[in-house]
This record gives sequence, C-alpha cells and structure tokens, in this order.
Amino acid sequence: MDITTLKRAFQDLRPYGWPIIVLVVISLIAVPITLITPVPIKLLVDSFLSSQPLPGYLTVFVGSGVSKNLILALAIGILMGAAVLAYLQNLVNVWYSNKVGNRMTLDVRARLFRQMQRLSVSYHDKMGAADSAYRTLNDAPMLRSFGIDSLISLATSILTLGAMILVMTYLDWQLALIALVVSPPMFLVTLVFRPRIRAGWRKYRASESAAMATAQESLGASRLVKAYGQEDRKSEQLVSQYGDSLSAALSVQVNGAVYSLLIGIVTAAGLAAVLYIGIGHVQAGILSLGSLLVVNYYVTQLYTPLRNVGQSILDIQMSLTGIERYHSVLDEKPDVPEAPNALAITRANGKIAFQNVSFEYTAGHAVLHDVSFELPSGSRLGVVGPTGSGKTTLSSLLLRLYDPSRGEITLDDIDLKAYKVADLRNQFAVVHQETVLFSTTVAENIRFARPDSTMEEVVSAATAAKAHDFIKGLPEGYNTLVGERGMKLSGGERQRISIARAFLKNAPILILDEPTSSLDVHTEGAILETIQELMKGKTTLMIAHRPSTLRNCNMILELEAGEVKKITTDVDSVLSNMAAPSIPA
Repeated sequence: MDITTLKRAFQDLRPYGWPIIVLVVISLIAVPITLITPVPIKLLVDSFLSSQPLPGYLTVFVGSGVSKNLILALAIGILMGAAVLAYLQNLVNVWYSNKVGNRMTLDVRARLFRQMQRLSVSYHDKMGAADSAYRTLNDAPMLRSFGIDSLISLATSILTLGAMILVMTYLDWQLALIALVVSPPMFLVTLVFRPRIRAGWRKYRASESAAMATAQESLGASRLVKAYGQEDRKSEQLVSQYGDSLSAALSVQVNGAVYSLLIGIVTAAGLAAVLYIGIGHVQAGILSLGSLLVVNYYVTQLYTPLRNVGQSILDIQMSLTGIERYHSVLDEKPDVPEAPNALAITRANGKIAFQNVSFEYTAGHAVLHDVSFELPSGSRLGVVGPTGSGKTTLSSLLLRLYDPSRGEITLDDIDLKAYKVADLRNQFAVVHQETVLFSTTVAENIRFARPDSTMEEVVSAATAAKAHDFIKGLPEGYNTLVGERGMKLSGGERQRISIARAFLKNAPILILDEPTSSLDVHTEGAILETIQELMKGKTTLMIAHRPSTLRNCNMILELEAGEVKKITTDVDSVLSNMAAPSIPA
C-alpha cells in the first residue's frame, strides 16, 4: 500500500474528525444490536421449549422464577426491539453518513476546481478539459469512499469482530478458537488480491478519462466531424477506448469475484468445523442446543465482519487510486507563479515594453526571438505578420498566461511578474477572433466582464457596442439563453456581445486579436466603427491580417518567424504594402 497516499488521505480527513467520530459511534450501536439478535432463539429453545433457567444476564432484570408466557413475551419483545433499533440505527447512519460524505465530496471538488483555475494554460493544453472534468467528477468522491464507506466500515467490523469473539469465548472457548482458525487464510487471500485490485482500478480510471476526452472532443467538433464524414471513424475510436475501460473494469470485477469465492470457501469450511464440533459438545452436555444455535449465529456474523474487513481493504484500494489522482492535480505547480510580495495595481497607465523577450511552448522550438518594442500609454499598436509568426503569443505573454523564456515585459516600467496576477489581468479587456460565450443569458455573458455591474450598466455597454437593438429583438431580450458556446447567435452578434463585455470592463489596456477576420465585409465595417469607439483613451494591441482593421492604429509592428522585422509609425505605408496583390495578407 502506498504509505504516502494513505497519509495524505488521513490529512484530508482531519477537518472532518468530529463528524467521523460521531459516525463511528452511530455505527457501533449496531454491535450490541447484533449481539442481542440471537438471544430470543436461545430463550425459545432452552427456556420455553425446554425447562432450562434463563441466562444470568436476564435474571438480573426479570428474576429467575418466570412463567412460560413471560419467557415467550420476553423473546418476542427482544426480537421486535432489536429489529426496530436496527432499522432506526440504519436510518440515522444513512442520513448522517450521506450528509458528511456529501460535504467531503463538495469540498474536494471545490479544492480541485480552484487549483485547476490557478494552473497555467499550458497544463490544460497538455491534460485536456475532459481529464480535469473526470477528476473533478469521479476522483473527488473517493475521499468520501475512503473515509465514510471503507474506513468506518473497517473500524466497525474490527470492533464487531472483537465483541463477538469475547461473547463466543464466554459461551464456548474451543468453538471460538476453531472459528478464528480461518482468519489467517482470509487475510492471506486479501494480501494477494490487494495489489491486483489497485492496479486494475488505476488502469480503469485512466481508460475512462481517455474515453471521456475522445467523446467530448468529437461532440465539441461535431460540425467538422460531419463535414468530413468521419462519424463512423470517431464512433469506432470511442468504442475502442471504452472497450479498454470495460476490460479493465471486468478484470477488477473478476478478481473481486474470485476473491469472494475463495473467502466463501474458507468461511464455509470454518462454519462446518464449528457445527461438527458444536454438535459433539451438545451431545456431551457441554453446550445446550440453544447455546449452539447462538454460537452458530455468532460464527455466521463473525465471518461477516471478517469478510467486511477484507472487502474494506480492497475497497480502500479503489479509493486510494482516486485520491492519488486528485492529489496529482493538487501537487501541480503553476507555470505562472505569483511573487510572495506581489504588488497590487488598481488602474494602470498603460505603458508597455518588451525587452529582449524570447518564448517557446516546447523546449528547443522558440516562437519569439529577442522581441523588443515600447508601447506608450494610450497608443494603438497594430501587429501584423504571417500565420505562425507569434502575434497571438504576444497577447498571451501580456496576460501572463505564460511567462517569457528569456527577457522581460513591463507595465508602467514594472515587470509583469511583480504584480498580483488577478490585478494584472484586470487591466486588460480582450476581444478574440473566436468569441467565447457561456450557456447562459445574454446579460450574464456581458456581465462576465464585471459580475457586480448593474443591469443599466450592461445595457449601456451593449448600446455602446451597437448590440442593444438586436438583443431587444431576441425572444426574451437580455434574458435570452444563447446556447452552448453561443450557437443560437450569428457570428456578428456573438462578436458584438464580446465587444460589449470590453466596454463594460473599461480596462486601460485593450487586446484585439483578429476581431473581424471571420466576418463579412459589411459586418466588419459596422464592428470596426464600434471598435474605434472602444479604443478611445486606451492602450491598444490590435492583431490583424486585414489592412482595414489596422487603420485606427498609430504604430505597426511587423513580426516574421518570431522576430521583429520592423516597427514604424508610418502606418499608411505598411497598409498599402499589405493591400498590394503581390504581398500575401
């Protein structure tokens, strides 16, 4: 067993120490209920049907000279009382264990999600959204499985086992000893199967995560899949991956079934030995028939906690696999760490400088080489260059989605790394080529830029973005649901909502990354009028291929193969060259 993972699992349970203790106490109430359950059988066989006196522990309460009718009533009363108590104990146990367990799962999911939000874009690029979603949904509940379902069950089973051994020893120590002979083989079988079960769960969870990633990717790109007629191929790929997952699950289930078979054989042998010797003790007068039935019941119940101990150990393997997986996320260090004494910033002036900045997404493959330029506050820089020249990477570095491999980027003459990350990013409003909308209302999508804004401010921003008129024409106006990724709206409408966000945020620095490249000429003209208004008084970085998009810039930066080819204030000259037929856009 991985001791490190086990220690961390107990550390995760520490905040729930008292609720767990309460749960253990509730669970332990089942022990005396289990112990008194066979007592009515003994009373009926030994004292009602025969004439043996009541057991000493009962005469304390009812005396020794009791009638047959009182013995019958006593047996029925104990039977009914034990049954009612058992169901009440189960009811309280189910309610409280679910209450505590659900709290655990929620807390772990919240920790995971906060960590995933802190992690860098490069982590999500590498792992994929589906893997993060799987760990949040399926691995997070494993703390509850470990702490509530397995650990408390294990503790209760061990204590129940101890109590039954004491009672059986009191009734007939030889039978108790024979019953316990099966314990070593049971634990040996458990030790053999534990690593198999653990490895099987690891493979199953990895396969499930991979299959989920394929499904999400294919459904998210359904238009492309249909356009190329690749539905069958993607279905076969998914079936293959889920086949691996099901094979891993089958292996775990078969190992579990074989384990149960072996445990069943061992316990059946122990029960047979107890019955064989017990009958001899009854014949010899060492044990009454009622006491034998009680012992037989206790042996049966003794093997239940013994099996439960073994099963709990195997269940813990499944739980630790999930805990191991979500801790691997919690252990990840952000690629963009915040300085210990990071500076707060309320509103930047907007002066930006790149000083010998180089960057590579993968080692040995540089995207930017020694890029240097200065952007005065309030200036409007157009960034041009062929695809793959590093234009979008500039904006990613400004937002600190990544840090430069070499060099320094400053805002108002201070290195970006010196600022608080949240404060830094609050200085930017971004309009991307691919507008990202959430599956909520139009108003909430605009308000995403500033969640505390009023409805009047949302309408004002939409009006400034020339989006108010089309929004009012929607079925429910600003309360209209836009659908997944905003697919109920046209491209131009989505882009106007994105611009409305930027108006609402009113940040001092504006990043426009190909904001009109996917729009037709007529829609582009209308959007550019809005963008021109948005750029007023802001330091702007405009990334574009089309000359028309860059006409409001007062500086142009040309990139080629990740290097600065030219930076100039002669905007008209650059735009005329871009418009020339011989120069590719």
